[in-house]
Amino acid sequence: MSRPLLTLVAVLTLLAAAPPAAQAANPTVASAPKPAKRYTIEQFMATVNIGGASFSADESRILFHSNESGIFNVYAMPVAGGKPVQLTQSKTDSHYAVSFFPADDRFLYTRDQGGNELNHLYVRELDGSERDLTPGDKLKADFEGWSGDDTAFFVSTNERDPRFFDLYRYDAKTYARTLVFKNEAGWQVSGVSRDGRWLALGKPNTTADSDVHLADLKTGDLKHITAHTGVALYQAQDFTPDSRELLMTSNDGGEFTRVIAYDLASGKTREVERADWDVAYTGFSKDGRFRVTGINADASVALRLYRDGQPMALPQLPGGEVRGVRFSRSGKRMAFYVNGDRSPNNLFVADVGSTAPPRQLTQSLSKEIDPQELVDASIVRFRSFDGLVIPSVFMLPKEASPSHKVPAIVWVHGGPGGQTMRGYSALMQYFVNNGYAVLGINNRGSTGYGKSFFTADDGKHGREPLWDCVEAKTFLAGTGVIDPERIGIVGGSYGGYMVLSALAFRPEAFKVGIDIFGVSNWIRTLESIPPYWESFRQALYQEIGDPVKDREFLIATSPLFHAKEIRKPLMVIQGANDPRVIKPESDDIVAAVKKNGVPVDYLVFDDEGHGFSKKKNQIEANRRMVEFLDKYLKPLAQSQPR
Repeated sequence: MSRPLLTLVAVLTLLAAAPPAAQAANPTVASAPKPAKRYTIEQFMATVNIGGASFSADESRILFHSNESGIFNVYAMPVAGGKPVQLTQSKTDSHYAVSFFPADDRFLYTRDQGGNELNHLYVRELDGSERDLTPGDKLKADFEGWSGDDTAFFVSTNERDPRFFDLYRYDAKTYARTLVFKNEAGWQVSGVSRDGRWLALGKPNTTADSDVHLADLKTGDLKHITAHTGVALYQAQDFTPDSRELLMTSNDGGEFTRVIAYDLASGKTREVERADWDVAYTGFSKDGRFRVTGINADASVALRLYRDGQPMALPQLPGGEVRGVRFSRSGKRMAFYVNGDRSPNNLFVADVGSTAPPRQLTQSLSKEIDPQELVDASIVRFRSFDGLVIPSVFMLPKEASPSHKVPAIVWVHGGPGGQTMRGYSALMQYFVNNGYAVLGINNRGSTGYGKSFFTADDGKHGREPLWDCVEAKTFLAGTGVIDPERIGIVGGSYGGYMVLSALAFRPEAFKVGIDIFGVSNWIRTLESIPPYWESFRQALYQEIGDPVKDREFLIATSPLFHAKEIRKPLMVIQGANDPRVIKPESDDIVAAVKKNGVPVDYLVFDDEGHGFSKKKNQIEANRRMVEFLDKYLKPLAQSQPR
């Protein structure tokens, strides 16, 4: 099997919205609804965040990670139910579960140092000791899957050259390793066949155009297998269990990605699967009998499950959607998560072929929160300044009505090319619970709405995508339950850049802005990207701009050089160890805006990077954000304890 495709990662990062023909009506709101019970941020953050799923050798337990201790650690849960056993005891750096070993109770996990993204791969031995399988400084390592016979596993690491990831084969008993592919051209490792002979390699050309190459690890030959004209994405997904075909997703010749199979012997391709949306991923179970496909479906995850090539029904469970399906090695058991707007991830296990209902192993939502007091999201669309339809995820406080108009937040996702999705978010529910409507905008350039929509922002950052966010105000005012004079903008990473752009380039549009580790100076950010991003450096330059050739354009679209125009209250949140958007990006914009006499609230976490993994920091950041909004956006309702 190639890179572990049936994990939550692919599911949680790729979601979609319907084409314009399927536009949804604005939600209707009762004239005098009852307000929800208010909860503190501590109550919201008492909810447990969990992920990962790997069956033990005897298939009696499931390995996963959880932040129940306040930071992510690795746990094992009996499939029969009961209390999870904490296997790592970190109080400083998050630990994420990778896999149990196939024949015993050793397990693999990964961690970085304070959010610096320099992950190492570790093994917990049977005696409880820890071993770093990828020792060294300033390197990054990724687990790439088990060999077909389970005697070895594959790991990619950039220890030889910080720009490129080489592939190593590790013996499962001795950890002796062998270099199987030396990467000297910026390839992206995309999976190894079960027989260990074939290696799929990705080659990004632009953010919307990519190729797949095939390396024969036996002969050393390298072959380009996705020659095409025009703009098209090709991405390797998984080798078939017999190592005769490579499954890929591609949007060549259309707007949306579908699954195709490449015959390794003949070079012929055939179509395997398509949908009316993007196929986000597909992959086989260890025993080869099952295949799971994830499809973008209007900001929700739609899974398809196949057994021996035939469609198989997924469990129908209340409270959300099935995500992250993982089969045991024998194929007799299936683990999966259920996630909904009002219900965070809960882990389930089912006996395949049994009539018994799946067993829920976790209860993640805080016991102090009544899910009936939370809100569901709606999928809404509006036409932007040029008529382009912009899909969004809308969450409305229960008390919103024409006679009780509420303030609103335009939430901008990361990226560029990210996507706002449905599903549980403690922060979004906390905003809504405190009286703020949230519009999670999928501005042009977002993933999942087709090739044309995705490329519509290329070379236009700080302009057309920003104007989509400004046009969102018209939609919000049209609902009849939002106060058009009290609309703010909030976002992280690229979304943080959009916040700063809104305040600098359209200073009249929003009343406040909250920038969470956002770019303020594109020239510096593009020049300081981590060395291990080398494989898609040129694609990023094509998307955003070349810091040498396009310097004047980048100055024109970088908020730092226009900070004198920022006149509205600003909050900035930053992780000191962020390798993507380095701390000077936030330091400089804060200093520049303060010169304008504008209120600025600056919050820095010394033990975080690009995203905050520690509950104590999440509590502080989320509380401070609502306090900032309460002060400057002035909701109608009385502020409640935080």
